[in-house]
Order: sequence, then C-alpha cells, then structure tokens
Amino acid sequence: MKKIVIAEDEAFMREELALILEKQGYEAYALRSFEHPVDEIIRQKPDLVLLDVNLPGMNGFDICRELKKRGIGPVLILTSRDSMKDEIRGLELGADDYLAKPCRSERLAALIENLLRRYEVNRNILDGGDFRYDRNTHTLFHNGASFLLPDNPGIILGELMAASCETVTKEHLSSTLWGTMEYIDENALQVNMTRLKKTLSGLGLAYHIVTVRGKGYRFIRNIGEEQV
Repeated sequence: MKKIVIAEDEAFMREELALILEKQGYEAYALRSFEHPVDEIIRQKPDLVLLDVNLPGMNGFDICRELKKRGIGPVLILTSRDSMKDEIRGLELGADDYLAKPCRSERLAALIENLLRRYEVNRNILDGGDFRYDRNTHTLFHNGASFLLPDNPGIILGELMAASCETVTKEHLSSTLWGTMEYIDENALQVNMTRLKKTLSGLGLAYHIVTVRGKGYRFIRNIGEEQV
C-alpha cells in the first residue's frame, strides 16, 4: 500500500484529504505538529507528499526545498493560492506538480496516480545532487558522461542513496551484498567501500560518502550538509 503524507494545518481540509486518500486505497498520514516538519516527513518514508504552502513556522516552499535535498519525492503542492508566480516558484524548488484548492477529489486522485506511476517507472534512477545513479544497471551519470560501477560497489552506492541521508549499518550492507553475516570478513566490505570511494573521488564526488564511526556510512547529497 502506497503511503502519502499530508502536510496541511487546517484540520477540516486535513481530514478531508485523508478520507479521499483512504477511499482510493492509500495509507494516509497527516502531520499534526509543524515544529520539525521535514524530519517527520522523512521518518514516514512516504511514497508521495501532499504539501500546503501556508503552514505555521516553516512554509511549504522551504519544506519542499529541504525534502528535495534529501531525495524525497514526489511532492504535490496543494494550496489555496492560485498564482502563476507561486506555481512557478514551487516547480523551480523541485515540486512535481501544483494543484490549487479547492479541487475535485477525482482530479486530485488522478494527479496522485499519475505522479506515483511516473516515479515508479523512474524509481531506479537516484538523484545524487550533482549526479544521477541507475541502481538497476549500476551506471553513474555525471557531467554528460556515464560510468559503469562494479557490482558490489554499485550495490553499496544504491543502498546508501536510497536511505535518504540516514546511516546505513555495516551489517545491513554486508547482508545485502552476501545474504549473510556468517563467514564474511569485515575487510571484504571495506575493500568494496574503498573501491567505491576511489571511483567517486576520481569524478570529484568524494564528499558524498561519510563514515559514521562505530555504525556504518551515510550518503549526503550536497556540500554543506551536516556530516557525522
């Protein structure tokens, strides 16, 4: 079941949206606190985010920008503002589409279905900020060129990018690569990680992978993001 997060502070609209989504067979999760909206949305691991612009504290445009930095999508901006300027701004910040309130439930459902279908087709293409990565073919696209990674380093990169900036443990990576932790020398993982880092370094992308001491590794999309 696809999970959709609703970021809407008006209670009646929030409940109405949740009801529409549940009738369409989606799992709806509505934010009720907006103190740390970006972190809460990311924790829910949504398949799609319905995002209002006029929110208390951090506005929807800023939330959209931060979600896209973390590789979250699709994001559908849903707002009472009916301004071309606002629409363009939202799309420039990475929103996948824009729908003015009030809207017909049929139109909302069709738009959500279209966005989910579009992302399903492209779900193996991961956005690294300054490069893209096809985790299905282990192909990295950067500066107009493509680079094929060996299988194991490629799998590692895909797992780190798919984690949306969260730490991926060494145990998880080893299990993904070899299906078990038994009889696996920890150096085997380190060898493959070193090969991956060397490849990224050669492309000027070395800063994307950081070591989280005692835990594992984390992928960051942009220079300046907090590193552990």
